[in-house]
Amino acid sequence: MDISPMVLTLGLGFLLLAVFLLKKKPSSGINLPPGSFGWPLLGESLEFLASQRDNACYDFMEKRVKKYGDTFKTHFLGAPMAVFYSPAGNRFLFSNENKLVQTSWPSSLAKLFGNSILTKVGDEAKDLRKTLLTFLRPEALQNFVGRADTIIRDHLTRYWVGKEEVKTFPLAKRCLFTVACALFVSLGEGPEQDELYDHFMDLINGMLQIPVDLPGTLYRKSRIGSNHIRRILQSVIDKRREDLASGLASSDQDLLSYLLCNVDGRENPLSDSDINDNIMQLLMAGHDTNAVAVTLLLKYLALNPHCYRQVLQEQLNITRENGEKQLQWDDIQRMKYTWNAAQETLRLNPPAGGTWRKAIVEISYGGFTIPKGWKLFWTANSTHKNPKYFPDPDKFEP
Repeated sequence: MDISPMVLTLGLGFLLLAVFLLKKKPSSGINLPPGSFGWPLLGESLEFLASQRDNACYDFMEKRVKKYGDTFKTHFLGAPMAVFYSPAGNRFLFSNENKLVQTSWPSSLAKLFGNSILTKVGDEAKDLRKTLLTFLRPEALQNFVGRADTIIRDHLTRYWVGKEEVKTFPLAKRCLFTVACALFVSLGEGPEQDELYDHFMDLINGMLQIPVDLPGTLYRKSRIGSNHIRRILQSVIDKRREDLASGLASSDQDLLSYLLCNVDGRENPLSDSDINDNIMQLLMAGHDTNAVAVTLLLKYLALNPHCYRQVLQEQLNITRENGEKQLQWDDIQRMKYTWNAAQETLRLNPPAGGTWRKAIVEISYGGFTIPKGWKLFWTANSTHKNPKYFPDPDKFEP
């Protein structure tokens, strides 16, 4: 069988690079945290990603904490990384934001989400966050509760009521995506929303994969999905701009109108690219992790009938007083026990187990040195599952 010279050359080059990286001792001469960089190029990415698919990220971390301690090194998605797995480590990172560290996501995510709030740092992040939070403040969201209530009631009637069995997670994702589309871009159900949803599924399935942009890879499919999302959102942006000019849309209709009619923290109008990227990121965040939380809440209530009965009674009391009227903001404020159950769900299984930072200077912590440019990862479970704060950390206790 003939093998082309190009294939041989590429294979040899890859082998030499792998050997070089394997033999290289990064940041030699300093006291790095203990741990393993895993395989050349891949690091421990495959094992970490597999643990996420199997809902075993906690086990991945605990295994290394037992072996190396609560500060250890690894290599994930192309970058050396120090993991802080303790409340003290989390506090250290949060208290040194923009001093020693900055928010920094894996390159695979950063390339997909462009100029969104996800990738901004420093003053740019503060300005953009202020702009977005002005729209997302509780006072503004109060006016949207009725619309969300109508969407969710309709969804439950069509897909849940009268069914002996339902697949909770995909239904929750679809419902919350419809709610997010209504809040952010006033896009109702129909072919355009269906297409947008399908592209978001491609984006989400590949965004935390090895960033190899080759045909057939999940990451390539994710990148193509993000391009299609931008195309659809740009057409929505163009149409909204026309509707605003002709008086067919209002400046407070949704997030899109708000961004088109306002300026950022530096009094500059947002570009279409900025608006597009941020709406894409918020549409993803507004339905994906929320669907995980809703699904797990239902699971814990099913496993704890006494908690389910208390949630049910609270909802029945509100319904009895409210009748058939739309849900109001005040009704939500009265859902004390329901909210406790939701918070306890997030404690036991946070949909996002942690996030990344990047060392912007060389850092000394716990007797170790973290080189400038390294990624750092903080974890929620190091606090949420800590017996010091929760005597029976695995028990569901709203």
